Amino acid sequence: MPVHTSSFAILGAGLMGRLLAVELARQGHTVEIFDAGGPAAEHSAATVAAAMLAPLAESAITEPMVVRMGQHALGRWPQLLAALSQPVFFQQQGTLIVWHRQDAPEAQRLRRQLEATHAALPDLPRLQPLDAVGLAQVEPALAHRFQQGLYLPGEGQLDNRQLLAALAAEMESLQVRCHWQTPREATEFAPGQAGQPDWLLDCRGLGARTDWAALRGVRGEVLRVHAPEVTLQRPTRLVHPRYPIYIAPKEDHLFVIGATEIESDDRSPASVRSTLELLSAAYAVHTGFAEARIVEVATQCRPTLPDNLPAIRQPRPRVLEVNGLYRHGFMISPALLDVTMEILNTGQSQLSKKWDLAVSLDATDPCSA
Repeated sequence: MPVHTSSFAILGAGLMGRLLAVELARQGHTVEIFDAGGPAAEHSAATVAAAMLAPLAESAITEPMVVRMGQHALGRWPQLLAALSQPVFFQQQGTLIVWHRQDAPEAQRLRRQLEATHAALPDLPRLQPLDAVGLAQVEPALAHRFQQGLYLPGEGQLDNRQLLAALAAEMESLQVRCHWQTPREATEFAPGQAGQPDWLLDCRGLGARTDWAALRGVRGEVLRVHAPEVTLQRPTRLVHPRYPIYIAPKEDHLFVIGATEIESDDRSPASVRSTLELLSAAYAVHTGFAEARIVEVATQCRPTLPDNLPAIRQPRPRVLEVNGLYRHGFMISPALLDVTMEILNTGQSQLSKKWDLAVSLDATDPCSA
């Protein structure tokens, strides 16, 4: 493992690739990164995301390991953002869950699920049931709109596009050689040989399917709207039996609205039906969305492994693949960053064992012993 200055080639300049490039360059390594897109990360799933950091809320659909990694990230993101030269919107004012009266049974099922998560992971902040008065105090914009809710303290969010831009600027400042509009295959590199980088890190997401056949795409559709009449202070989730919507407020009354999760590699524009469902659900949360302006309707496919969990593997000496971030990319990427750096620096990772993260290293590589 590199205990001295080494050279790295990184494939994929999405969220994971940029985080690794910045960290390695800060440690004094020589880094170059290759991506099919440009600095705006237009081909990355990270561009089309709400960037919510909500481990307890997400526990309704994911494994405890992801929840634990998300809990780790809540402490790491402020550190990572503080080291960037450009500001990135970050907020840690919790998550609010609300529901209409007819969906109360579904809300009670969700509450039991979240309480079971807390019993298994007691370090998580405990959810707080809210009546109409408590809900109005936590989120005044929803006063008199809902009679009950759940408040999950400590959860957060950030602005994904500000972060991607700040990481691109940081790479330039750290003299990372960025090869934009330059897709490359892992087979084009022979790390460790003369004229080649010492290490190859593959963070291409779905772009790595030629090497990681188990990857599949899960389609997501997201709206961005500007709603000056809406003043939600924190990510809000609406319980619904068919499409559990989330609304994530960013700066200057910009809101990211999403819910859809479709088993498909299709990246065509969003359907009329799903767009109407998202908009009508947002209006049901707050009527101020009626006068909002639709800034963008975006679709993207998330890189997903069969178990919907992330993994790190070493298919050959001096090559690491980091993939499968699925719909939890921003919530778990700091944990994957820390695990990857542990592997590169020591040949193993205690953190991965703590979280039961799938890490498969090449035992024949003398640098991974």
